[in-house]
Amino acid sequence: MSKILIVDDESQIVKFLSISLKSQGYDIAIAQTGHEAIAQVGLGNPDVVLLDLGLPDLDGQHVLQSIREFSQVPVIVLSVRNQESDKVKALDAGANDYVVKPFSVPELLARIRIQLRSTPISASSFDCKGLSIHYAQRRVTYLGRDIRLSKKEYALLCCLSENPGSVMTQSQLMQRIWGKSHSDDTHYLRILVARLRARLGEDANQPSLIETLPGIGYRLISD
Repeated sequence: MSKILIVDDESQIVKFLSISLKSQGYDIAIAQTGHEAIAQVGLGNPDVVLLDLGLPDLDGQHVLQSIREFSQVPVIVLSVRNQESDKVKALDAGANDYVVKPFSVPELLARIRIQLRSTPISASSFDCKGLSIHYAQRRVTYLGRDIRLSKKEYALLCCLSENPGSVMTQSQLMQRIWGKSHSDDTHYLRILVARLRARLGEDANQPSLIETLPGIGYRLISD
């Protein structure tokens, strides 16, 4: 049974989420403050954290940064803040996904399932939707075809495969692939994504593997 930690101080939201998630067989833990959330992640080992940004004691962004100092537990931000800058800030701080309130239960459940089945890069291989990556051999196949990639194309694909279904921001990808000195040169990233899609035979207008979130980043589609 997967354990979901709900971090929110609004009793109606907590009740709504608890009922919805328990009906799907999830074990539920609740934290109503930022300090309590950090402590529960450290002691309770949840499988997914649902984090509201508007907490009474700490801003959710600070809570997220604190969690990331010691844990890589998947964090889905649930917030009324719908500005692009808020989303980018949370994702850059380590959030795996960002859902704007109000949201539908089926959508949230789908996003939770994505996080629960995410494959870490420490695994020896990755397999999803016909895409296979064998990390030790540095071999990539897609729909049975061997795909030859440059070093940076392969690095981009590996970054996206770390958390399939989760967003990686432009800044995260730029720093991982080119280093901090190139974190603002996003045109390099757009070119690299286009080249990777071409290698995979991917249609940018109807992507089946790599989704673009304009102004934010990219995610590897896993459902």
